[in-house]
Parts: sequence; C-alpha cells; structure tokens
Amino acid sequence: MAGSRGGPDDAEDKGFSFDPKSADAYILRDPQAFAMNIARAVENLGKAASEWLAPRERGEIPQTSPTPMSDVFQTLSDVAEYWMAEPQRSVEAQTHLLSNYFAIWQESVMRLSEQQTKTGAEKSHTETRSAHKRFADSDWQANPFFDFLQKVYFATADWAEKMVTEAEGLDERTREKARFYMRQVTEAISPANFAFTNPQVFRETVATSGANLVKGMAQLAEDMAAGNGHLRLRHTDYSHFVIGQNIAVSPGKVIARSALCEVIQYAPSTETVFKRPLLIIPPWINKFYILDLNARKSFVKWCVDQGHSVFMISWVNPDARHAEKGWDDYIGEGIDFALGAIEEATGERHVNAIGYCIGGTLLAATLALHVQEKNDRIRSATLLAAQTDFTHAGDLKIFIDEPQLAALDVHMKAVGYLDGAIMASVFNMLRASDLIWPYMVDNYLRGTQPPPFDLLYWNADSTRVAAAVHSFYLRNCYLENNLAEGRMVVDGKVLNLRDVTIPIYDLATRDDHIAPAKSVFEGAKPFGASVEFVLGGSGHIAGVVNPPDAGKYQYLTGASPVGDFDDWQRESSVHPGSWWPHWQDWLERQSKDMVGARIPGDGGLTPLCDAPGTYVLE
Repeated sequence: MAGSRGGPDDAEDKGFSFDPKSADAYILRDPQAFAMNIARAVENLGKAASEWLAPRERGEIPQTSPTPMSDVFQTLSDVAEYWMAEPQRSVEAQTHLLSNYFAIWQESVMRLSEQQTKTGAEKSHTETRSAHKRFADSDWQANPFFDFLQKVYFATADWAEKMVTEAEGLDERTREKARFYMRQVTEAISPANFAFTNPQVFRETVATSGANLVKGMAQLAEDMAAGNGHLRLRHTDYSHFVIGQNIAVSPGKVIARSALCEVIQYAPSTETVFKRPLLIIPPWINKFYILDLNARKSFVKWCVDQGHSVFMISWVNPDARHAEKGWDDYIGEGIDFALGAIEEATGERHVNAIGYCIGGTLLAATLALHVQEKNDRIRSATLLAAQTDFTHAGDLKIFIDEPQLAALDVHMKAVGYLDGAIMASVFNMLRASDLIWPYMVDNYLRGTQPPPFDLLYWNADSTRVAAAVHSFYLRNCYLENNLAEGRMVVDGKVLNLRDVTIPIYDLATRDDHIAPAKSVFEGAKPFGASVEFVLGGSGHIAGVVNPPDAGKYQYLTGASPVGDFDDWQRESSVHPGSWWPHWQDWLERQSKDMVGARIPGDGGLTPLCDAPGTYVLE
C-alpha cells in the first residue's frame, strides 16, 4: 500500500525531523460533512451486519459452522500458562516489553525535540521495518505519531513471537500452531489496518470528509451479500471477466458428463497430434480454468500447440446431493470415467495424465489402485505441486487435528458440504499479510476498487467441497498420512505407492505455501517408479502457470529425489525460465508416435456443449 507522499528515503533526506506544516493534511476542515458521512458509513456498516445475520436467521448457515477460535484460545493459553506459572518469569517478560516501549518513547521525544541524530545501526533497523510494503508511506517515519505507532507495533510483534519461541514444555505441534495463531493476531492489530492509525487512510478520510468510509462500508455490505453471510473479500474487479468470453476460452467441446465431472476435449491447432492423449486432473477446491486463464497464460493452449490431444476434467460444484461422494467416487466417476470417455472419443486406451494439487494426490492414489486392478490405461503421470506425503505439509496442518476434524465433520454432516467461502478464508489466512489485510484497508477503509486481475478472479471463484471426500482427504492425508505410508484403503484395497512403476514427472515450486517444496520432495520418494523431480520458481500458482514467453523465474533439475531436500537443491542445476519445455521433452521421451489431428465430435461421442461447459458456471 504505497503512500502518496514519497517513500522512506524522503524522511532520511530531512534528517527525520518533523515539519509541523505536514500536520495540515490531518486537520479536519469540514466537521459537519464529516459527521454526516460517518453517520452514512455506520448505516452501511449496519447493512453489512444485516447481510451477515440474515442467512443465519434463515438457517442457511447452521450454528455448527466451523471456527478455529476455540483452538486459538486453547493454543495461546498453553503459551500463557508457561509465562504465568512463575511470577518472576511473568514479571521479567512484561518488564522486557515495557522497557522496549520506554526506549521507543524516549527516542520519539528526543526526535521531536531534534536532540537526536540517528546512528547507522538505528537507521538500518528502521529501513528494514519500513521496507515492509504496508509501511511504505513516508509518514510512517517522518511523522512522530505514526513513527511511534509502528515502532511500538513491531516491538510488540517481536515480543509476542519471543513469548512463543521461548515458552518451554510445548510439544512441537503446539508451538507451530501458537506461532501461526500469534502471527495472525499481530497482523490483525497492525496500525496499518485502522483508519486513524494509518497515515494514508487518515489523510484520505480528512480530504474526503469521510466519503471514503461511506463507500468502503457500502462495499463491505456488497461483499457480505455476495458471500451469502460470509465475507467474500474482493481481490479484483469481477465485472471485467466472463467465463467463456475472456477467460477459459480455449475452443473445445464437452464430450461426456457424470454426476461429478464434465470431460472437455480441446480442438487441435496442429495437423498431427501425439497418439497418446493427455488427460488433466485439476483440483476440485477451485475450478479448472487456472490452467486456461487466457491465450497468453493458458497451459491448455500451450499443450495443444505442442501437438497434444488435451482432455480436461471439469469438476462439479457439489451441493447437498453430493454429500456422500467419496474418494473412490472421485476416482470412479472422475478419473476412470474420463479415461473411458477418451477411449470412446479417440480409440486410444493408453494416456498420459497430469494431476494438479489435490488432483495430483487423487491421481497418485488412482495409479496405486489401478495396479491392483491390473488397469494399465495411464502410462505416464505428471504431478504439479501435489503432495503424496504430508509429513511437511506446512501451515495447513494447523487446522487439522482430531478435535477440529470432529467439529468439521459435524458441520459438513449438517449441510452436506464445506462452503467455498470457508475454504477461501483458510487459504487466505496462510498469506494474510498479502491476501487479507491490504484488501481490507483498500476496499473498506479507503473505499477503492481493486484492478482487474484474472488470477485473482479465479482465486475468488471458489467451489464447495463434498462432505465425504473432504473428510476422507483430511483424515487420510493430513492427519494420518495413510497414502505415503501404505495404509490408505480405497474400494476395499490397501494402496501402496511402491506398486506404481510408470514414469513420473514431479514438480514442486520453491515458495509454495499450499504444497511446500520439501513436502512434495518427500512425496516423490515412495513411488516404485523413475521420478523426474523438478523444482520451479515462485509459488503454488505462478510457479505452475509460467508460460515460456514470459521469461520468468527458473527451475532446478537434479538427481532422483532421495536423501535431504536441501542437499538436492545444492547439487542441482539451475535453468532460466519456464519448466514447460523441459516437461515437454520428458513427455516426448515416453511416446513420440503421431496421428492425424482429432476433432472433438469426430470420435464415438457426440458433444454435449461447447467448452468450458456448464459445471464451471455453477
């Protein structure tokens, strides 16, 4: 959130002295207009509260809606118990914090009276803090009031983190949870999040006599209504995008439909295509078109242009009718159904398959099941940012333990699914400083509209998750790690990834907060196959959707995934740009045979509708 009054270096040029004239921007000129706008803002806030309350009064959101608050209180209470157990320890902790506050107060007074010149060490500390993009406005340093606020805030945040780190007697899981929850708390109380402790918002509120708050609270009410009682935090201008018109536009046909998915066959762009079709299995937590955002970013289009006959699973957005659809159903009515459709459409039994995120986890389980069923349809598998071993699954594991799963099961049993808004809020919490608080400030305090961005439009287009499959996934993967340890049972069969001996391309991304790179690396080890492990740059989305023409990031290749992940990185080779061409070279080594281009509808199946289909619109 860049300020409009320059950057931190401007304050340095002025010797960090305070210019009283700069306070003019914070002096209210029209109290009457301000009072009226505050009243209008409060009225709009009341509308937002009504939008939150209405679906709960109608019973559309049951009282069993999952919330992590009880776990937050319990976890942080465990930390507090250590510090409160001995009075001396508690006093020392409080004294440490208060002494920091006193030192900041002394420094602020001396700066205000122009009696202190910053030392090099102090200057370095301030620049480190002000480098945080939410504190980029120059008045966070130049104005003594805001400078004091941010220093007190960072001192408090550091102290809170220290309380967690130095608390003894905590098991490692409790400490990880405490660290995560404490970070959520400290990010929430940041002075950047409030109208009169954020210099940019303060100035804009004065300049507009509070009109920004009127507009912001109106947008809050709109977003609460759009989420049907859950806050649908807007990250982009949704009006700029229409699915099938300027997003998800690769031409093709829906050639088959089950209760759980539609199968899309994309139109060819080359005269000949690889004999072996390519099936893509996306995650069902969001919609498939992350791989087909637009012509420039589309992985689908790029694959078609390389000569692949591309088939895509488009999952249904489930409701109460799908409550009992489980993991085996997503295999049978999803992957196996798509494989059958591909054979009818092309006459080819053997395919190459790609699984992205949870779609990759499902694909890995399917491969192990197919071995026991003597089903050899999938001849190579590509896993994109997909976990099969959840030992190092990252911050998402914070929300998954037996008590939280039990509460979630009660909720899902009541409605038949987990609402997409709840899933979206969990994923946003993993990157709250990027995906929650800047938008809360800009949308609801500044009253601005975020610019159009296709990736964030997709991110907001979340789906519900069927109760049975979600409960199975969380328990078998995150909680018990049954897939990696050979204990997952599907269709009465115990699955073992070591049975899988087809070639596998396994992509992790360096900054992935959903499927951490170390977790993906560990998950590549159990296979009995030859695994080509690749580490891409960036994160869960940008690291995967990285077209070669963009010239962004890099990828690492090296030995088979054995031993320590850090050792593998040190010994690997770095290549600039996208991993896509490297994957294409690998896939061609699996099968190079070519045939004439396949037109959707020319095979044994009559198209049902044009791509992107109907399920994606729900």
